[in-house]
Amino acid sequence: MHKHYIIIALFGSLISTGLVFANKPNIIFFMADDMGMGDTSAYQDLTGNSDAQQVDTPNMNRLANMGMRFSDAHTPSSRCTTTRYSLLTGRYVWRSRLKGWVLFGSQGDPLIERDRPTIATLLKEKGYRTGMFGKWHVGLRYRNNKGNPAAGWADADLTQPIFDGPLDHGFDVAKFTSRSHATSGPDAGSQHRNKAKRNGPNQTIGPGHIDGRICISATGNGKELKSEGPEAYILTQLGSRHSDHAMAFMKETQKPFFLYYPANSNHGPYTPDRTIGGKPVAGAARTVSGKPMSMRYDYIYENDVALGRMLDYLEATDDPRNPGKKLIKNTIIIFTSDNGAEKPDKVCTGPVRSNKGSVYEGGHRVPFIVAWPEGGVPAGKTSNNPISLVDMYATFADVVGATLPDYRQGEKGAEDSSSILATWMTTDTIPRNLLFFNDHKEAKSDKAVMAVRHASSGIKGDLPRGNWKLFYDASLIREGLARPTELYELNSDPREENNLIANEDTKRLIKTLSEGEVSVHRNLGAMRLGNTSVEDPVTIDFTKATPKKWARPAKNLTMTLHFKKGERILGDDVFRINDRGLGIAGNTFDQVNAGEAIELRFDRDVIVANAAIVAGNGTCGGFYTMGDNAPLAIYCVDADNDTDDQHGRLSDLGVLLKGEVLRLDSAPHYGVEPPGQWRLRTLTVYPLK
Repeated sequence: MHKHYIIIALFGSLISTGLVFANKPNIIFFMADDMGMGDTSAYQDLTGNSDAQQVDTPNMNRLANMGMRFSDAHTPSSRCTTTRYSLLTGRYVWRSRLKGWVLFGSQGDPLIERDRPTIATLLKEKGYRTGMFGKWHVGLRYRNNKGNPAAGWADADLTQPIFDGPLDHGFDVAKFTSRSHATSGPDAGSQHRNKAKRNGPNQTIGPGHIDGRICISATGNGKELKSEGPEAYILTQLGSRHSDHAMAFMKETQKPFFLYYPANSNHGPYTPDRTIGGKPVAGAARTVSGKPMSMRYDYIYENDVALGRMLDYLEATDDPRNPGKKLIKNTIIIFTSDNGAEKPDKVCTGPVRSNKGSVYEGGHRVPFIVAWPEGGVPAGKTSNNPISLVDMYATFADVVGATLPDYRQGEKGAEDSSSILATWMTTDTIPRNLLFFNDHKEAKSDKAVMAVRHASSGIKGDLPRGNWKLFYDASLIREGLARPTELYELNSDPREENNLIANEDTKRLIKTLSEGEVSVHRNLGAMRLGNTSVEDPVTIDFTKATPKKWARPAKNLTMTLHFKKGERILGDDVFRINDRGLGIAGNTFDQVNAGEAIELRFDRDVIVANAAIVAGNGTCGGFYTMGDNAPLAIYCVDADNDTDDQHGRLSDLGVLLKGEVLRLDSAPHYGVEPPGQWRLRTLTVYPLK
């Protein structure tokens, strides 16, 4: 046991000192869409599926034999947008404006702000060529016919370059669908039964194929897309299209490469390609016992064929950076899924409860296989260590010797990501603290539910030991208030059937978890800030405050507040308070109105935990900035700011350095939306020691 840890520590130090930089590994991250552990024969021994039930995935088996298979791997959320955001940024999505569900509509504002680091920006800065092929679904924004950001799909000119997409977040090459394949454009390969959804100038989905910034399917005739030729959007040809692009990317790249391959399959509707790389797909899926299967399994098998094509190429091709060796030797290949199976069937999900859209295990426990022959990942092994896709950012940083952002210096990025490189190298137990999961279709009302897994071997003190999973209602995500609803011990109850929330023996455990680590990590704005030395939180209640009171919200903290009209500072005499909070005089309801802003500074470094903004009689709109950081959209405690219900406290703003400005502005975020009209009710900060 001690020898294993010594080896890992030495390996980590070699990376951090740069001694392996000349031999940076290529990285392929292959992520299926909606795939449970039962959807691959690589996990058949763990799921218990019979040969007559189990789809045969020989290339996933092949990858598992090359590397490490994880039995306790998790997505940070139970849906696609939310997992993709967390994967790429190393930050839980509920810290953003998206508290649950997915980005909806044919636009879906970019969820990742321009200056937020991603895995792609991290690796690009370390000399990698970066490419993505498949499903994006973390938001984009079009331009209108004047070249300005479009307000939405209605005024988007699809012949204009995309205003914000993967190229703005670290990718050198991106050939992709904006979201799930069926909602990224009308299928040119068929006539939809619903005339309103057929291809035409007034159709409401799109924009078809995007190459970099260009919607190459656009015709210029309204929203009509090309119906013939190589740029036509045909659902049954996406598998070979994305696979061909990925293969071309690898073949033309001499530098170390990062290939992000978020496949459209096997999200419904099931549209398997005829062939990929000359190998049959449609009609080719077989059970382990050799029997034909349904179209759903053909679509799963499509991923297996695409994976096998990559493995064949890596095994057959010389590494241009390492003469005498094949590419496979120094390439990290990961296969996983963005959430559990879309089908509520034990054969698909494995022996766990529920499926996609749930924070029961079936919604977020997924296959995860990693191989890296030259990097020390043992072949053909299984690890029971719990891992999360939110940890990929820190892990890849560890691999290439990059340092993570320093929050004490006001940097941001990878707030919830911890390296799991050590877990790739050994099957020994490596303790894990907390894992968070969100978005729960079983919730009776608000689905922004959070489940927290305390996945270490035990809890300090005399509290009951176990593998605990504690559920909270939406108030934890939206308001930072921990209200537990369900409790399960997964070692004895893997199907989460015995709710222990009311047991006398677990009350102290629930109280300790809820008031301790869960609340700290939720409200400090980052898992990695959990060990930061902070003072008690200071909450400024603007429903009761006066300029004299808000100037000294605490004995050891001074705040300066300015009201602004454009860039002109207004006097304190314009402030207006009521039970909704602080506004500015000069309109019917004395709210912060169009062209107005509130700016705040502190005389110490602080963590800005949250701000409660109330639309009241107005509109939830505008943006906020922290120092020189990119603007982010304001959302309110009482109003929607997206197609789905995304209200709550403006949370997890991050570290605001001494003298820097937190600006809450009513002006439109992109200059095209309606301006905000709201009041600032409360602001909570943690002074840093």
